Amino acid sequence: MRYRRRRSNGREAAGKEWKAKVDRTCPEVRWLAHYALLGPYDFMDIYEAPDERTAHEVSLLSRESGALLAESWPAIPYDEFLGLARDVERGIKGAPRRGGTATASRRRAGSP
Repeated sequence: MRYRRRRSNGREAAGKEWKAKVDRTCPEVRWLAHYALLGPYDFMDIYEAPDERTAHEVSLLSRESGALLAESWPAIPYDEFLGLARDVERGIKGAPRRGGTATASRRRAGSP
């Protein structure tokens, strides 16, 4: 099997095309960081989404654009986690939530 080598300008164009599509489809996503990685994943995007459905949309767009694997890790700010832990200890369920969901999404080989 032959693999076509993607030149850096083609890689950059593919990445910009993917980002533009995500921005059009999910305009409420706030981008915090984008990293190229060494290891089992090629890229990691850190962004805030208003809910998990929107985070799923970003992941699906990554897969649609050629990512072989996309994985999302929902996260909350540490201070909010501490408040949640205190509420659980006191037996309070369903305490009010702030903001949206910050997500780190990793993409493996074949990603733009």
